[in-house]
Amino acid sequence: MIKKEMIAMLLAGGQGSRLGILTSKMAKPAVAFGGKYRIIDFPLSNCINSGVDTVGVLTQYQPLKLNSHIGIGIPWDLDRNIGGVSVLPPYEKSANSEWYTGTANAIYQNLEYMESYNLEYVLILSGDHIYKMDYEVMLDFHKESGSEVTIASMPVPMEEAKRFGIVIADENKRIVDFEEKPENPRSNLASMGIYIFNWKTLKEALVTMKDQSALDFGKHIIPYCHSKGTPMYTYEFNGYWKDVGTLSSYWEANMELIDIVPEFNLYEEYWKIYTKSDVLPPQYIAGDSTVERCIIGEGSEIYGHVYNSVIGCGVTVGKGTVIRDSIIMNQAQIGDNCVIEKGIIAEEARIGNHVELGTMPEKDNETAPHIYNSGLVTVGDRTVIPDNVKIGKNSVVAGNTIPEDYPEGILDSGKTLVKAGE
Repeated sequence: MIKKEMIAMLLAGGQGSRLGILTSKMAKPAVAFGGKYRIIDFPLSNCINSGVDTVGVLTQYQPLKLNSHIGIGIPWDLDRNIGGVSVLPPYEKSANSEWYTGTANAIYQNLEYMESYNLEYVLILSGDHIYKMDYEVMLDFHKESGSEVTIASMPVPMEEAKRFGIVIADENKRIVDFEEKPENPRSNLASMGIYIFNWKTLKEALVTMKDQSALDFGKHIIPYCHSKGTPMYTYEFNGYWKDVGTLSSYWEANMELIDIVPEFNLYEEYWKIYTKSDVLPPQYIAGDSTVERCIIGEGSEIYGHVYNSVIGCGVTVGKGTVIRDSIIMNQAQIGDNCVIEKGIIAEEARIGNHVELGTMPEKDNETAPHIYNSGLVTVGDRTVIPDNVKIGKNSVVAGNTIPEDYPEGILDSGKTLVKAGE
């Protein structure tokens, strides 16, 4: 029987609804990040950099983009005969097909996959955070402390603690209590959704709790283990970790990459971030263009002026166009003489000539102010915007739009224009 000390189970099925139109056709872990990467590249790269060579990726919502990105795992050196990367969608059982209903239910449905490795430890990961972490160090801590369940945690400001699962630990880091999103937190150590379980402990908890609806780690498995007196410890992480679950946090995390001394460094030699790369020519920056403090992906052609922005691969920026503080994803085409401020332009969007995005006074979004805010203007993937239109802040546009969709050539701040079928 194959023996693996520890395998990773990477939860990548989430819809990421707070990213709005960016996740209407793809799972959140597949969203582009940092010019050439996708969000899932970060936990996958952490695995291979930590010596974890067997990863099950649990997909569910809109998995096509994610599956084709992962393929057989070649970019992460995870194309192996034994182990490697396996994409694990919910599968149809003979009696009834069953979607994953919660994070722990997804793991429960794949008990057989895990058993096949005769393993000792299981590392549970989320596919939607930006960070670098050595899971081997966490495993060493797990073993040395005699823990059966180790929860990675990090300090957060006390006023933000109620948004997280909160760990209360003693001076030896042993967990004495765990509260899921408490109204009055007793600690500021937030669970990162990264767990190491002894295999026997995890299996027993999953089998016992399997009939809970929407079986979840924070709500069911962790409290169950705690109630049994299982030795549980917290591994405190103090590096960079960003949950890019909202458009504004996603935008901020991209902007942080272009700081003079970035807090999160994509260029470290000893901890590389791997991704599936298309074979593209080098980027071309025209003689009369301007590029300041930007990341520019391969195969992009810049004829205009780009400041403080993250530009993906295969992007064209037309002559006379000025882009500031924006994210332009792969294969987007921006016309001539445009102005884009604080824009998030998704993949393969086509922006016409003489278009202004994000230049009008700010107003709250009319349909989803909790998603479209912070002065951003968001354009969905493959969206077409015609020539000579102005689109305001906190707005969202998706679909093949035509001049008639813009009365007097204007879509005011706070408006939502999503064409049917998008």
